[in-house]
Amino acid sequence: MTHSARASFPPGGKAWPDLQAEMADRTARDADWRGGRTAIFFFLADDEAYQVGKRAYMEHFSENALGAARAYPGIGSMERDIIDYGLDLLHAPDGGRGVFTTGGTESILLGVKAARERHRALGRGRAGAPLNLVMPVSGHPAFDKAAILMDVEVRRAPLREDRRCDVAAMRTLIDENTFLIVGSAPCFPHGVIDPIGEIAALAAESDTWLHVDACVGGWVAPFFERIGRGTPVFDFRHDAVRSISADLHKFGFAPKPSSTVFFRDGEDLDRSTFRLGYWPSGLYTTATMSGSRPAGAVAGAWAVLNHLGTSGYERAARDLAAMTDAYVAGIDAIPELTLWARPDVTILNFGSTVVDIYAVAERMKTRGWIPGLTSEPRGMHTMLAMQHAPVREAWLADMSASIAEVRATQAKSDLAATY
Repeated sequence: MTHSARASFPPGGKAWPDLQAEMADRTARDADWRGGRTAIFFFLADDEAYQVGKRAYMEHFSENALGAARAYPGIGSMERDIIDYGLDLLHAPDGGRGVFTTGGTESILLGVKAARERHRALGRGRAGAPLNLVMPVSGHPAFDKAAILMDVEVRRAPLREDRRCDVAAMRTLIDENTFLIVGSAPCFPHGVIDPIGEIAALAAESDTWLHVDACVGGWVAPFFERIGRGTPVFDFRHDAVRSISADLHKFGFAPKPSSTVFFRDGEDLDRSTFRLGYWPSGLYTTATMSGSRPAGAVAGAWAVLNHLGTSGYERAARDLAAMTDAYVAGIDAIPELTLWARPDVTILNFGSTVVDIYAVAERMKTRGWIPGLTSEPRGMHTMLAMQHAPVREAWLADMSASIAEVRATQAKSDLAATY
């Protein structure tokens, strides 16, 4: 964000009505997420669940989840419940453990740290060579963040024609310094679940840690499976899966920031935990990378999970599935568009061999939509949640009109895909 001039520190004295009015003015041109105009960033099941999460968050607005053990045992009990719910949902064995985090990036960082510590403890690797992790090119950049922080190498495997990881190619990237293999459920760019069963077999064969990044699908794909969508199995039912990241603030429909990471057993959790014993204030231990954490996020997630329950999430899965099918049918009906992948959950990735899809995206933006883009293949991207249901016909109509304009002028675009 750039500023024309540096703002001076405010002298103070503004009353809430004035502040509220100024905030409304500043955000008046922000994207209309309530109206389904954004391709990502907000996830709605229904308005009642949204309000439950918001109210629960505000009930514990001031508490710090860092102090759950010493000062806020009630928050700690909610946190433990959330982890238990996730372990149950993902078919973890009895020794499974988990952590409530501030987002998918932190969940992934903890999984990478635990895997690295296991590799070190086993005394593996070739001296003088960096450790490496192997993942599909569609894997989330949070793994690259972790690699930078932990000074390890990232090796990316190509994809098959169906946009899922090419496991045979992944095999060629693994060596004695590989401490981690990654699969996505689903991957963010294309919305498909990698062949986790094949990757798990590879992980078992090489005795390498397998982390499944289910930040998008972890709290909803199990319910897609329960309603009979034929969703691929990606969780701890594969014995080689050692850790899973799953965001509550996506399709768990919880307030931000809230995510989870789950481990097959307590020993794995111990490897991800931060401990410092020589600080003047005494032993410092956190299961997260962050210190202070908003207790409101814990309370909000707990409230939404209990409000919706199994029946509510199955209902949400049915609604999401029906809406996704309707969008897919609408895209299929537009001759100039091609789905680059068939979605396993709700992410749509599509493009065109007839028109410049980025030029189409530019025209969609002039019509008030905030489109997502992918660079490989060149396409548009949308992560559907229930706020997109009422605007489907308008979106498809504007898409057709935008394509017609681009086709008539043979327009080209210099846009670059950004997340």
